[in-house]
Amino acid sequence: MTSPAAAVERLLGMAVEGLRPVPGGDVCRAYQVRLADGRTVFGKTRPAAPAEFFAVEAAGLRRLAAAGGVPVPEVLGADDDVLVLEWVEPGPPTAPAAERLGRELAATHAAQAASYGADRDGWIGPLPLDNSPTVGWAEFYAARRVEPFLRRAVQDGAVGAEDARDVERALDRIAVLAGPPEPPATVHGDLWSGNVLWGADGRARLVDPAAHGGHRETDLAMLALFGAPLLDRVLAAYAEAAPLAPGWRGRVPLHQLHPLLVHAVLFGPAYGARAGAAARAALRG
Repeated sequence: MTSPAAAVERLLGMAVEGLRPVPGGDVCRAYQVRLADGRTVFGKTRPAAPAEFFAVEAAGLRRLAAAGGVPVPEVLGADDDVLVLEWVEPGPPTAPAAERLGRELAATHAAQAASYGADRDGWIGPLPLDNSPTVGWAEFYAARRVEPFLRRAVQDGAVGAEDARDVERALDRIAVLAGPPEPPATVHGDLWSGNVLWGADGRARLVDPAAHGGHRETDLAMLALFGAPLLDRVLAAYAEAAPLAPGWRGRVPLHQLHPLLVHAVLFGPAYGARAGAAARAALRG
């Protein structure tokens, strides 16, 4: 494998003078990179990355940037070995930044997509993600987001029979459980709290997207799944800018089925049990 420094040098045509590992998730290795021209950039590599892995991520960042809502780090280059982004100096979450994030996320979602899905498949973490477009959200969510990961989790023994049946029951009723129809929104697609980068400049950015045309409640439910700083401030500002349909809180567990099943595949039965509990909560409304 090409070294991270060599990959950045080849991509940018600029010598690397320093490289320091930084936190970057479980799948990729991340670095703060100092270039010969004095700039500091962010570089991300993955051993044996699938073809277009970084190209898809770069396209997702550009799609979110074009929506004109929450900012993202500028994409400086991407190839099969490395993704290079603008360096954003991290800082603490603050109430003003959280409220701005809520308003800007509403603006991101207001950028309507042509359909549910995307023009190319992608990944969520290390797992492939089918983005084949559909007309309706219920069909897209069931067929592209929940069923593939449920099948694999059951096959791997990460979801028990009773929990699997309850997830299937929720999918059987998804047209009713989904609430009022909404047009496809531009969504981040993997918006857990670790994919919100709080900047030292007092503004939050989105990173590591699985961007597609989806349901805006999915991003909000993902933010809530593992806890996000100042989430109440984010949600209040969002609702003020773009009110959510009645009953949205009762639909949060439905929108959390996908990430819980992804985690069941990756990390085992504890998340499979949580997926079953979420399905039962969704059925209760």
